[in-house]
Amino acid sequence: MPLPTLVKTAAAVTVTAAAGTAVNDTSNRWYKRLRKPTWQPPPVAFPLVWTPLYALIAVAGARVLDRTSEADRTAFTRAYALNLALNFGWSALFFKARRPTAALAEIAALNASNFVLLRRASRADRVAGAALAPYTAWTLFATALNGAIVRLNSDR
Repeated sequence: MPLPTLVKTAAAVTVTAAAGTAVNDTSNRWYKRLRKPTWQPPPVAFPLVWTPLYALIAVAGARVLDRTSEADRTAFTRAYALNLALNFGWSALFFKARRPTAALAEIAALNASNFVLLRRASRADRVAGAALAPYTAWTLFATALNGAIVRLNSDR
């Protein structure tokens, strides 16, 4: 995999991760007061999960971009950019705007985007598809978690 492509995808993913981290405040009173399901992982788990997921997203993106025709590359780049925007958008809606219900709707769009990206990546390169699978799975888990938080706090 040519290094310039990986540098570009890693930069895009790093910007997304940094922007999400900037709005992701779990120490504020609003978040602490939310009722959460008993099966929610401890706060330390999230950076431990997201760090390798973001690395896999960058590697998968670079592999696909380096293995596709110009037309497919353009379509994948658009899908990849939309996915990263949706990835950040969830954090902004949930943590910054404090809108778990809106974030739940947004993460549904992110899941759809994940499946499109996974399908495109798998067609271009099996390894890239495999690299995106954990991200897709984790986002489905995050959707269930978001849904549980909405349900547990419906009276607020």
